[in-house]
Order: sequence, then C-alpha cells, then structure tokens
Amino acid sequence: MHQSHQSPAPHAHRDPFVRVRGAREHNLRGVDVDLPRDALTVFTGVSGSGKSSLAFGTLYAEAQRRYFESVAPYARRLIHQIGAPKVDSVTGLPPAVSLEQRRSSPGSRSSVGTVTMLSNSLRMLYSRAGSYPPGAERLDSDAFSPNTAAGACTSCHGLGRIHRTSEELLVPDPALSIRQGAIAAWPGAWQGKNLRDVLEALGHDVDRPWRELPAKEREWILFTEEQPVVTVHPVREADRIQRPYQGTYMSAHRYVMRTFADSKSATLRARAEKFLADSPCPACGGRRLRPEALVVTFAGYGIAALAAMSLSELDGVLAAAPAEGEAARVLSGDLRSRIGPVVELGLGYLSLDRAAPTLSAGELQRLRLATQLRSGLFGVVYVLDEPSAGLHPADTEALLGVLDRLKEAGNTVFVVEHHLDVVRHADWLVDVGPLAGEHGGQVLYSGPPQALAGVAGSATARHLFAERAASRERPVRGSTGSVRLEGVGLHNLHDVTAEFPLGVFTAVTGVSGSGKSTLVGQALAREVGERLAEPEFPVRRLVEVDQKPIGRTPRSNLATYTGLFDVVRRLFTAAPESRARGWKAGRFSFNVAGGRCETCQGEGFVSVELLFLPSTYAPCPECGGARYNAETLQVRYAGLNIAEVLGLTVEAAAGFFEVVPAAARSLRALQDIGLGYLRLGQPATELSGGEAQRIKLATELQRLRRDHTLYLLDEPTTGLHPADVRVLLRQLHGLVDAGHSVVVVEHDMEVVAGADWVIDLGPGGGTDGGRILAAGTPAQVAASGLGRTAPYLARALRDQGAAFGPSGPGPSR
Repeated sequence: MHQSHQSPAPHAHRDPFVRVRGAREHNLRGVDVDLPRDALTVFTGVSGSGKSSLAFGTLYAEAQRRYFESVAPYARRLIHQIGAPKVDSVTGLPPAVSLEQRRSSPGSRSSVGTVTMLSNSLRMLYSRAGSYPPGAERLDSDAFSPNTAAGACTSCHGLGRIHRTSEELLVPDPALSIRQGAIAAWPGAWQGKNLRDVLEALGHDVDRPWRELPAKEREWILFTEEQPVVTVHPVREADRIQRPYQGTYMSAHRYVMRTFADSKSATLRARAEKFLADSPCPACGGRRLRPEALVVTFAGYGIAALAAMSLSELDGVLAAAPAEGEAARVLSGDLRSRIGPVVELGLGYLSLDRAAPTLSAGELQRLRLATQLRSGLFGVVYVLDEPSAGLHPADTEALLGVLDRLKEAGNTVFVVEHHLDVVRHADWLVDVGPLAGEHGGQVLYSGPPQALAGVAGSATARHLFAERAASRERPVRGSTGSVRLEGVGLHNLHDVTAEFPLGVFTAVTGVSGSGKSTLVGQALAREVGERLAEPEFPVRRLVEVDQKPIGRTPRSNLATYTGLFDVVRRLFTAAPESRARGWKAGRFSFNVAGGRCETCQGEGFVSVELLFLPSTYAPCPECGGARYNAETLQVRYAGLNIAEVLGLTVEAAAGFFEVVPAAARSLRALQDIGLGYLRLGQPATELSGGEAQRIKLATELQRLRRDHTLYLLDEPTTGLHPADVRVLLRQLHGLVDAGHSVVVVEHDMEVVAGADWVIDLGPGGGTDGGRILAAGTPAQVAASGLGRTAPYLARALRDQGAAFGPSGPGPSR
C-alpha cells in the first residue's frame, strides 16, 4: 500500500487522524489505513473493490457500535446480535452520521417536507404569522399537519384521496346471476361460495340475472354494513356430506375495503384495489387538512398551495412576502435558509408535498444532505454513498460546495464516489483495489490526490490522470427507422414532440427533474408497448431495465432472479444421496419447508428490532447464515454443499460450472457485464440500484433474441467506476451492433459523447424543464450551445479527440 508520509504520530491530546488497523469486513484483507480528520476524504476503486466495506462496513459500523455501547444494556445486548465490524482497532473516530442511498423508501405519508423538516417550519409560520378569518382562534402548528389527529381531514384521514367502490366496479357484467359470478369482487373458492350460500339462505334469488334484481336489493347486497348470521344448509355433493353451519354475511363493499386496508397479502390487496376508484377527497379537495386550517393564509396563499409549489417558487413567494411582524420575518427567513441548500443541490424543482416514495435514492440522499447543512453539528464524521448519483455535471459543482461547507463547519467527510470531478476535489484519496471481490480488498494508496498518479495497478489513476480518454471507437451510426411521440403531456412535459431513431444508441440528457425519465420510462415505453402488436411496427420487443431492487428481503438473490438457482437445484437433486432419500428439487429451495433452516425460514438472517431505530438483519443463530438444515447440507455436488455453492462468486462459479451449459451461459453474461465479484446467494438487500440494474440486463443478455428489441435504461452507469463504465458500454453497443436499439437516460458525458444521437431536455428542472432544447449527434448538440449540457458534452468530445461538426443522419422520416 502507498501510504502518504504526511500521517504524523498520534497527538498527545487529539489525534488528527482516524487510524484503522486490521480491517477484514467482506473482502478487505487486514487493511491498515490512516485518514485525516477535518478533511474531505474520497474512497475510490472499481465496483466491488471494498470501498463501501471500509467506509460503511468498518468505519460507520464501528461508530454505530460505540453509540450502542454508550446508551443502555438493552442496546448493548443487540450489538452481539448485529455483529461488530471485523477490525482489530479504530482510533480517533468521532461520532458518525451515515447518508446512504437507502434501498427502502419512506412510507406513503412521508414527503419532501417531512424528510427535510421544512414542513415543520412552514406549519409554524402559518400557526404564528398566518392571516386568520375574523373571530377565528389561532391554531397550534399540529393543526396544519395532515399526519396528526388535530390536523388531518376527518374524511380521508389526511391522505387527500379516498378509495370508493361502485356497483359498476363490483359487478362488471350485470347479465350474470350471483351463482354465475356476477359479484366479481367476492373472494374465490369456498369463501365466495359461502357468501352466495348465505345470501340464498337469506332469501335472495341467486339464479336471476343481476340487472333484473330490484335496485334496493342490489344496493343492500353490495353495500350493507349489516352482518346477519343464518344457518346454511349446503347442497349435498356426491362425494361428501356437508353439515349445516352458521354463516355470516359480508357485503362486497365491506369485503373489498377490509381486504384493501388490513390484508397482509400483497396479492389480495392488489386484487381488491381493482374494485376501487381512487379520487380526491370531496371534503378537503385533496388538500388533506381540516377546514379551519385551510382558511388560514400567508402572503395570500393557503398552506396546501405553498406546499404544492416547487421549492424555487416557494422561495420566491417568501422573498416577496411583506414581513408583517417579528414572527413572520424570523420564520420566513428560517424557511428560506433551509430551502437554499436544497435548491443549491439541484432539487429546486421538488415540492414540499411530493411523496417520498416517488423520489430516487439520489434525490433522497441529497435532501438529507441539505438538511445536515442546517443541523449545526460539528466534530462528527459524515459518511456519504455516491452523492453525485443522478446529478447532471452542472449540479455536481454545487455538491462540491456543500461538501466543503460541511468540512468548514468542523466535520470530517468520508465519501464513496466514482465521479472524477468529486475525486479531483478531495483533500485525501483512499484507492481500494486492484480489482473486485477476492481480487480487491487492498488499499493501493492513501494520501493527497496528486500522488496517486505514480501508483501502478490503480484503475482510478489511469482515468484520473489520462490526458485524453480513448478516441471514439466507432463512427456515428445511421438509423434504420424511428419512433415518434407527439404532444406528450405527462408531469412537467408539456406538448412535447420527440423522435427516437432506431438501430442506434440514443442518450437522453438534462438536469435533474427536466423530464428525462418521464419521456423515456413512461411516454416512450407506453407508446412502444401499445404498438408492439402492429404488424408494420419496426420494434418487436420492449425491455425496460430499471434500478428497482430485484427483491426486498434477503430471500431474493442473484441466483434466484437469473434462474441460475433452478439449474443448481436440479444438479443437487440428481446427486446419489438425494436420489437415495427420494428428495426432489424443493428440498434444496430455501423458500419452502423441508430442507431449509426453520429458525430463519431459509432467509439466513433474522430481523432484529431496535427500539426507536430501523430494524436490522443479523445472521441466523441456528444455521449461521447457511439457510439450510444440517441434513440438507450433507448432500454435495463436486465437493460442495448447496450453501457453499451459493457462497461462490460469479467468477468462481463460472469455473465450477463450466461443464454445465445452462449455468455457464448465465454466469458468462454476469461476468461480461462486470459482476464477477458478486456472490450467487448475495441477498437483494445488499445490492445497489446499479447492481440490480446490471443483473437485470445480464438476465436479458443470456436470452438474447433476434427480434428487433428496444432496450430502455435509466442511468445505467450509476455506481460504476469509469473502468466499469467501459465494460458496460461494450455490452450496450454490442446490442446495437446486433441490430437492436438502446435508449439511455444518462448524466455521464463520456457515455453521451459515445452515443449516436442525443436528446437534451431542460433548461431547468420541474416547471422550468420539460422542453427539448436540442436533438442531434453529440457534436451537433455540443455545438448548439443550448442548455446546460452542451458545454460539458463539448468538453467530453474534446477529451475523446472528436472533431466538431455535423455527422451522421438524424432519425429517418
């Protein structure tokens, strides 16, 4: 390891360095490293090299362990369950704050306002400085919150929308009788038959067409809140005798509403939702609050109107509002100072009432980062996970300013990052590698960025100090056709017309919130999806590859998602020990009873509930994370049991299964896309959004078909080191060379510079976006000078040695 000579000996009072000795988390190989305090340190390295294992798995985990130890015996007991990081010692470590790109989104009531705590300030402003109707009592701030009993509209309980059933939804075909299944909303199987039999016992005609029943009777059957109990005498069936029983009636409306609200089954809830109409609450008009709060105004606006504005607009309203009284001046000033960092980080297009689950992981992380700027904390360590994810290069400059301010406030900032502009800005670099997985886990260099240039074997150094990136490898391709969208009016897109060429690589660019994902992931996807059945339509298949998790619990993993696990289980079922015991493939599934460990029910982990903190997962105390019971683990294939096979990396498994064609093909696709370092059984909860997206893409690549396919990808380079971006691009351009079409939403200008066609949206985000500023080859868009993308694209083209000027045809008409 190249360790900077600038690490002084520990200070008598306060060591200026955080010193890590013997870190062995995941693939780290006994790492020793010294990291300066009160500085911006960036952890770099290829995907899977061990950066996050050092920053989050070791440093933040150790800070968390110390916090638990300092609080209560109950919390200390949990440390044993969660597990301390594998490290000999960490000295000089202050308390730490983690700002990860969390896999899970907040709940449905969470919003931009609640995440940033801006809603609290706005409610206080209305409570103390709002204009009330004559004679009205001043309201407490809770009365302006839809999430409190004091403020929530009593009709919709603060949700703003209500779900209602109707006769048309519950009975789609009134020509049918009840016996024939007229009431489609009823449950199936015995439960539905029971309700029919109860109705018949109550004296209703279940064989008459629904439409012929009297209106009053139909109304009672569907909507009554009564639950009469009657004796049911079932029709005697040939094969069995059924005794009379007491049956309780439940109306279709009551059944649907109860299932939708209370069922633990996602399938049953989804089925119930089909019989519900979602509409704004008539009592509050979708504004979520009680009438007495809705009539209070500030600067002429009700609180719901301000919450619906973009933060940039809200800031303008507050700036222009007359400061009537000390409370109004102080509270509006406080709000503006909190909005400032959010707008600075490129999120001014968001509104306070925007639901948190609709935000990307990058947006959520930057909102939390903006909130930390106002927290007033000092002397802590901030650990950030790729804060530049989802950011346009223009917004990355603002991010650097925010990181600097955190540092200047007396904090230490650790950032796991791939964006080279962030890397260049660091005070200190820790480069981990040289490669991924078992070929990584070493600190190649720790010191000031400039000296990384001399480190052989550093993939980061090759990209950081390259005078010129590789020249464009291929000429701009010509299109084979196009898909045209006209008059698109979704979200912030207003009457947009766009043409996407086929048979080429298209990049859609623009600042955050400009409408890129709406145009590609919704408008284009919908248009193509609806036209696939047309004989003359040039696209035969549509493949959307997004960054949503491949599963939400440790039960889902890479092997199950790709179908590789089916092959593995068949191999174990064919083993002599399995045949002798009569075991089928189900014995080797950790999702069903039989072969799995019943303590953790095959998850390998148990959920540990933490008081006042999110629950976390700890290895199962019975199987130690193996997922299976001891008897199942006795069966071996080529010397390994099934838990050991799931523990193999993709790279190791490729050698292990090289004589099994079905497995080899799947593993080769994963390797080709740069995921050789992942373990087959790695839980979905441990995978980043970028890794999940590449797993989906590899799954598609292994079953590549000849039909013209349109691939849609949303920021596929998220979480990728520049070296890994090259690997991914080879695959994507390979798809185009094979006759397919690829459209990517992308911020990485090296990727955009290598595209055949670029569509740039803007000029800003939210209401300031939603327009196509330029469309053409990368050189044409760069030369246009329009929008915020052009200058950054021009720089990327110069780095690639590209000549400016028109080249390559546009979409064929």
